[in-house]
Amino acid sequence: MSQVDIHNDNGLKLTGGQLFDPERGLVANPGLLIRNGRIDEIGASVQEAEAGSEMNADGHVIAPGFIDLCCNLREPGNGQKGNIASETRAAAHGGFTTVCASPETSPVIDSGAVTNLILDGAASRGAVRVLPIGAITRGLEGELLSDMAGLSAAGCVAVGNGSRGVRNARILRRCMAYAQTFGLTVMFSPENSALAADGYAHDGQVATRLGLLGIPEVAETAAVMEMLLLAEETGVRLHLSQLSCARSVDMLAEARQRGVNVTADVAMHQLAFTEEALSGFDSRFHVRPPLRSESDRQALVAGVRAGILDAIVSQHQPHDSAAKQAPLPATEPGLSSIESVLSLGLELVDRGELELSGLLAALTTGPARVLGRHFALQKGALADLCVFDPRSRWLPSSQTLVSAGLHAPVMDRSLPGVVKLTLVEGREAWRASEVVL
Repeated sequence: MSQVDIHNDNGLKLTGGQLFDPERGLVANPGLLIRNGRIDEIGASVQEAEAGSEMNADGHVIAPGFIDLCCNLREPGNGQKGNIASETRAAAHGGFTTVCASPETSPVIDSGAVTNLILDGAASRGAVRVLPIGAITRGLEGELLSDMAGLSAAGCVAVGNGSRGVRNARILRRCMAYAQTFGLTVMFSPENSALAADGYAHDGQVATRLGLLGIPEVAETAAVMEMLLLAEETGVRLHLSQLSCARSVDMLAEARQRGVNVTADVAMHQLAFTEEALSGFDSRFHVRPPLRSESDRQALVAGVRAGILDAIVSQHQPHDSAAKQAPLPATEPGLSSIESVLSLGLELVDRGELELSGLLAALTTGPARVLGRHFALQKGALADLCVFDPRSRWLPSSQTLVSAGLHAPVMDRSLPGVVKLTLVEGREAWRASEVVL
């Protein structure tokens, strides 16, 4: 994709439409002027300002660029599943301007050298900002602690375990205590590996009917409780990634009331789908943690609505076609999801389950808060923004998807929400003319 750099021209003027203001919600756009990679002015005076280019955003929403706390870029690693160039461009198509790269690369992000490799690749070939998450143990093997201070110095914004477990509670406690001494946030996807065993579906009615090996809710909730208690003891900043159970949301809320320094996120597919998606043995929906019951889904949505769950993530995991074509138990878990997060969220808004402002907060200010950052549309701020039309529709297909992974959660069905423009520090990362409608 050609990228137009507007840093050195007379800027870009956005008129019309609505701005997403975290404090006030959606407000009329008085005019927004971008110059030299930053927001130069917001207000009525913009209407008379000279600019090198102008966009009429009537009927559109102008929001801070979305931030994804969990994205697999597949680099370094298996290039046929994707790479920094393809997956960051897919992120820009979805309205994301910042993605946190999962430590599950090959080799894993457990050294400054691998961190620098990713950052250099993102600088030269990435369409959006890439923030690496360092591995909390060497090789993500759950035994020896990684050089967390070195990872932080190299540019990792947090440390975590990806989707892999830590060997035992003693090592987990050491990880948290060590991270706390350096002021690092730890990001854990909670799962008790012994209870999850070889399961690959929610241990419920669908798994029983289809004869699938189940993963019980307690595999997550037992790990959540353990992590909350250890975080309370060590004082570490804990982030629970990709929660899937109603009980997990309850425990999170109770821990916060006790003063535990904990945040959490949920993957969009957990808000949009349930275990019923596996009824046709659809390997796309082999995900981990598994899609659970409708009551769990409703509790997760309520957790976002109430602000208990801070962020919505893509949990983007692109695969080559072979990884999803085997019998369901033999397929690899994960959805190619970053391009459809906004659209699936807008469907929740259309059904009255979420407010548009709440959806946007969970994609912008919520994840920014987890990272200890502040992204907003205000004068002087970096021009990271997304302009989308919530009423226009698009059709996910092999022609319209940008990711190397074509196993999106919804294919060949019209979806709401077309991202018309994504800017990263004022640089054009995506323009809708590239979408085949």
